[in-house]
Amino acid sequence: MSKVRGVVLGGLAGVALAAAAGIHFMPGLILTEQPSPFGVEETVAKLQQKAVDMGWVVSGVIPLNDSVKKHGGGDLPPVRLINLCQANHAFSILQEDANKVLSVMMPCTISVYEKTDGKTYVGTMNAGLLGKMFGGTVARVMGGEVAAQQKEFLSALQE
Repeated sequence: MSKVRGVVLGGLAGVALAAAAGIHFMPGLILTEQPSPFGVEETVAKLQQKAVDMGWVVSGVIPLNDSVKKHGGGDLPPVRLINLCQANHAFSILQEDANKVLSVMMPCTISVYEKTDGKTYVGTMNAGLLGKMFGGTVARVMGGEVAAQQKEFLSALQE
């Protein structure tokens, strides 16, 4: 009986350890950050232009730091949210009722911000991983085309 108890306790410990590791590492897998060699405004402009050149629509650039300050949150270094949409990708996902809840993540957003070190960074969601998490059409669109195009957007910072 104690051998069975040891196996069960070992199994539970393994599951708990795996869950703890997942919780610890998941944010770094879902959210990505990379430095930009340019300032905030130039980075935003380069990303916008690349997206438009690739057939995406930039529905807006939100100066989040201004909104935070306006509503009593205090001063922040620049934080810009670039809202992007590609109609064919959105349609492919949203035409299925089971996927309509994913509209909470639309439009796709890329953030550009300055940290206290004075450098500019770009934050994105890992579209490939998110697609795989949902499977089906979402995996095909997000994990394939959107992930590849997101990588190409970011290549604008190497030019």
